Amino acid sequence: MVSNGDPAVEKSEFIQEIVRRNPSCIPERYHRREEDKAKYVDMSALAEDIPVLDLTLLSNGNKEELQKLDNACKDWGFFQVTNHGIAAEVLQGTKKATADFFNLPIQEKTKYSFHPEFKTGYGQPFPVAENEILDWSDSLLLLLGPSQNRFPNFGSCCKGAVEAYSDGIRKVTEELFGCLSLIMGLEKDTLLGLHEELTTVMQMNYYPLCSRPDQVLGLTSHTDLGTIAILMQDDDVTGLQIRHNEGWVPVKPLPNSMVMNIGDILEIWSNGKYKSIEHRAVTNETRERKSVGLFSLHTPQWKLNHWKTSWLPKSVVESTKRSSMVIISKGQSSEGSRGRNTS
Repeated sequence: MVSNGDPAVEKSEFIQEIVRRNPSCIPERYHRREEDKAKYVDMSALAEDIPVLDLTLLSNGNKEELQKLDNACKDWGFFQVTNHGIAAEVLQGTKKATADFFNLPIQEKTKYSFHPEFKTGYGQPFPVAENEILDWSDSLLLLLGPSQNRFPNFGSCCKGAVEAYSDGIRKVTEELFGCLSLIMGLEKDTLLGLHEELTTVMQMNYYPLCSRPDQVLGLTSHTDLGTIAILMQDDDVTGLQIRHNEGWVPVKPLPNSMVMNIGDILEIWSNGKYKSIEHRAVTNETRERKSVGLFSLHTPQWKLNHWKTSWLPKSVVESTKRSSMVIISKGQSSEGSRGRNTS
């Protein structure tokens, strides 16, 4: 149903509160356009084809696994990673911390409301135009680094779990950058060397139940910033979908695995060889869903020598600089466009 006209419901930024007040209410601003509903076909049958890679084999230089990584980046832009070295208890601890935060009373959660200066906190993480269709989800953004720029209240709600998880992800990212450098024909430390001064952000997402999941999107279709993005899904609730051959393919959760995808900047750095793919999140009537994304943002303060990428044509390097600055200055994207973050 559409909104019941309750101003408190219309103006709420928190989907959890809308659902708590009236589970059957879907305010007009969350309704997808009819043309978007039929834009692409369902391709669930291809879900098993999404590549699954073994990070231990990749890190050991296994040629077959490295070739699988190269193919995954070219053909899908997405893949799942197993044997990544992050302990199961660390993953479960992060999932519990996420659930614990979103289970707090609204009065507690709003103590962490979105901070315009630090671009982090609880609430709507992107600027919203008056006529923009809103996503059926709530988010908590935490700035993990550089450490001197951390969100001031960081740690009060989930510090231990977040720090343990981010430490593990940093090691995984370093290994993956090494593997990506090798398959791009570069020295192993090349990509890691281009990430010395990046801002690292964790985004915890909560997707409540929806009485009409066909009417809304949990997260509008978009591509991700930066080089790579890493997502931890719920163990048994599917919601992430990726665009492939004009259709949407669900990414089924694989216990203790990580979902990784190519970002806009790596597509440019690879001269279009690797693909930054549109993806979105859908909702359902019976199960809430949570996810935790971790990604690095390029900032306008990046030193110019970081763009001295000798393996690329000058035109590509200049395009990378321009697109990175545009992405940061806009901070958002519309349906099917670039520049938001993960699902």
